[in-house]
Amino acid sequence: MDFSLLSETLNSKSYEKVADICDEHMLQVAAEGVAFQDDWPYAIHLLGHIYAVKEGNPEVIAAWKIGQKLWVRDYGGVYEAIRGYDWSQEAQDLYTKNMFQLLQSAYSTISIQDTALFLGMSEDDATTFVQQQGWAVDPASQMLTVKKQPIVTEQKLDARKLQNLTEYVFHLEH
Repeated sequence: MDFSLLSETLNSKSYEKVADICDEHMLQVAAEGVAFQDDWPYAIHLLGHIYAVKEGNPEVIAAWKIGQKLWVRDYGGVYEAIRGYDWSQEAQDLYTKNMFQLLQSAYSTISIQDTALFLGMSEDDATTFVQQQGWAVDPASQMLTVKKQPIVTEQKLDARKLQNLTEYVFHLEH
C-alpha cells in the first residue's frame, strides 16, 4: 500500500487532511477483501466516517444493524438481523464459511436440522455441503459426525503486541 500521500501530508503539516487519507486507506484494505477477524468494534469508528456510503448501500445498513445488536449483546437480535435481509452471494459465502468453521470446532456430532439452521440452508443442501467437507451422515438418527480439522492457531500481530514486546525488551536491557 502506498503511504506517500500520507507522508507528504504530514510533512506539509496539513493535519486536517490526515483523517481523510487514513479513511481512504482503510476503505482500500476493506475493498481488497482483507478480513478483520474479531475487529468488528472498529466498524463503529469506520461507519462514522463513511456515513454517506452507509446510507446509499442497503447491505451496509443491514450489517450495521447486526453490529448494533452485537454491541449490546442481543444475540437473538443478531440472528433476526441476519435473516431479515437478502444478502449478496459474497456475504452469504463468507457467513457460510465462518459458520461452518465455528460448527466444526464446537461440535463432534450435530443434527442435520440444526446444521441447516446454522448454515442458512435447506437440510438437503446442508447435508450435501458438509459431506463435501468430509463429514459423515447417519441417516437413521439424522445426525452428522464432524470431521475435525488439525488445530492451527494464527498469531495475530498488531501494534499493541509489538509495543509491549518492545517495552519488555527495553526493560530487560536497562
